[in-house]
This record gives sequence, structure tokens and C-alpha cells, in this order.
Amino acid sequence: MNNKFLDQLIAIRRKIHRYPELGEREFRTAQFIEKNLRALKIKFRRVGKTGVLASLGQGARCIALRADMDALPLMEKKPLPYASKNRGVMHACGHDAHVAMLLGAAMLLAQKKNLPGVVKFFFQPNEEGSGGAKSLVSAGVMQNPKVQAVVGLHVNPRFPTGKIGLKPGPLMASVDKFTLEIFGQGGHAAYPHEGKDAILIAAEAILALQSIVSRRIDPLEPAVLTIGTMQGGARYNILAEKVTLTGTVRTLSSKTQAQIPRFMRQILQGVTKSHGGKYKLDYQTIGALLANDPKVCALSRQVAARVFGESQIVDLETASMGGEDFSEYLRQAPGCFIYIGTGNKALGTQFPWHHPEFNIDERALIVGSTLLSEVAQEFLTKGTA
Repeated sequence: MNNKFLDQLIAIRRKIHRYPELGEREFRTAQFIEKNLRALKIKFRRVGKTGVLASLGQGARCIALRADMDALPLMEKKPLPYASKNRGVMHACGHDAHVAMLLGAAMLLAQKKNLPGVVKFFFQPNEEGSGGAKSLVSAGVMQNPKVQAVVGLHVNPRFPTGKIGLKPGPLMASVDKFTLEIFGQGGHAAYPHEGKDAILIAAEAILALQSIVSRRIDPLEPAVLTIGTMQGGARYNILAEKVTLTGTVRTLSSKTQAQIPRFMRQILQGVTKSHGGKYKLDYQTIGALLANDPKVCALSRQVAARVFGESQIVDLETASMGGEDFSEYLRQAPGCFIYIGTGNKALGTQFPWHHPEFNIDERALIVGSTLLSEVAQEFLTKGTA
């Protein structure tokens, strides 16, 4: 292990960790990225308010490497010497590490005299808000030159430090979001028969909606329908006139994804009508299914085995119901999303994503940087079989 290089990556990661920024507000992070790219003499430009696109090399082939850069609205609990200085904002999903790894890959690739093609570096804002990747794609980052393959990674505390998780095909679920308004009729809580209790209607609707996954979807087809928030009522002795619910739906197939909002409307129509109420459903698809291209995944696996050894690879058998807007790039070009293990109980880095004590084993940084740079070189030299 190159200790000097690892020290550089750790310093970069800790700098970003100390000053986390929410989606579309990553101004300091973007400036820090640009400062590092300028020092490497790598061409770059700002995309939108905070996105950064850099490129290196020339030639017919082109591969893109991506890192997200936004943080979460969370109070950090670990008393680290580099803990967040922005109160109520924290890098609890490892995006600080992703930026450090991508800058590390840029350092390694910048040392190459004659890259046999172009490497693009996507420093993407607002992954947590599920809008960052779409904004970069809309701004044309996949064109001029046209990206032929795209690779990204994510730290994963569920795997021991340095392990590399790979899976061809579906890896992460599509992400849908909905807002449901239930309308009743207000009245005195002591005389419920004179009104229409929106809370009662909403409660029945919640229970009925859970039957979609358990009774309307093929049990062999993964699906999740979760109500995340419920707001309604003004006072303890007044019947609620309106209740607002928000939630998410996750699926691993386009067929199931299309079925669920239809089933929801059928159920909601029946429940609200039986109580003399009404409903309004705003249903949005905000993230596509993330499915790794088998060829790019195979190439990534071959490189990982060659550089780190077969024993370091975790061949994933099942997909996750979590979502990732890296899927937007995969709608434009074949690619692969890779997990890098960072879990180490001795260091206290076993906490899950979005936890107030989340942290990483920083030795994994060099694994991510090296893997990204080696996969890029392999693709530019040989392509996929």
C-alpha cells in the first residue's frame, strides 16, 4: 500500500467531511474539487450551480467515472477530530469518500503519459435528492465525446474493509414517491356521526395499501410500499378534515412498477367512497432501476481480481431495495456500480448509511481510487468482450 498516496486521500476526505453541504448547495465542495483538478492540470468546467465535469486524455474510446458529493440533514454524533462544522449537516452516506476516491483516480490517471482514450470525471451534486444525475445528463455530460461506459462506486459498511461487491443485472430498486391527501368533513369529536373523520379513513387506507405487496403482487417479485409521514388534525376534540401522507415504492421490474400506482388508486377509491370521503394521489417516478451491464461488470470484476485478488471479491446474489440515481447514466450507456467495503467493528465503522455515527475505515479509499483508475485504463485499452 502506498502510504503517501493514502495519506493524501485521507486528507481530502477529511476536508470534505468537515464541511458537508446539502444537495445543490455544494459550493465549497465544488471549489475544493476544482482546486485539486487545477493542481493536476486536468481540464474541468462547472455544470449547473455545483456539478463539476473534468476530462483527461484523447482518442476514440470514452469512459466516465462518477462520484456524488452531497451530505445529509443529520447531526453527527461521533466526536471525530474532523467532525462536521456545519451543524445539522453530515456526510452520513460516504459521499465525502466517493469524491476522495474519484480525485485519487484522477491523480493516478494524470500520471499516464498517453491514455488510449478519454476519461470523464463526474462530480455530481444532489444524489440524496435524486435530481443530480438527471441534471448532469440534461446538461450533456454523456456527449462530446459520447460516453461508451460509466462506472461508479459506493462505500458499504456491511462488507469488511477492502472487499469489492459486484453483481451483474439488477442491483438497486427503482424509486417512486407519492403524496396522498385524504379528505373528510370536519366536526365535533363528540359527535363523529355528523362528520367524516379523515384520520379514520387514512388509517383504513394505510392498512389496505399494505395488501398490495402481500396480496396483489407476485410473492416472488420484490416490492416495497412504505408510508413515511402522516399529518392531519388541528385539535384533540375536532374531527380531522384532511390528512396528508407521503411514502415511497421500490421495485425491481418495470412491470411491477407500473402495476402499483394502478392498484393504489383502486384501493383508495374504494376506501374513501365507503366513508363518503375523497382522495388525491400525486405519484412520481424519481429514480429508475439500477441494472449493471453484464459486460462492464465482468470487466470490472476481472480488473478487481487481478489487482486485489479473487479473495477480495464478493459476488452479490441479491439486489437491494435502496435506490441510486446512478441509474440515470445507465439509461444512456452501459456501466457498473460497485460496492467498496468499509466495515470494521474495531474502528467503529460498522454503522449503516444515514446513521449519526456513520464513518468509514479510510484504508478503503486507496482501493476505490485504484479500482476506478484500473477499470478506466482497461476499458480504454481493450473495451468489453
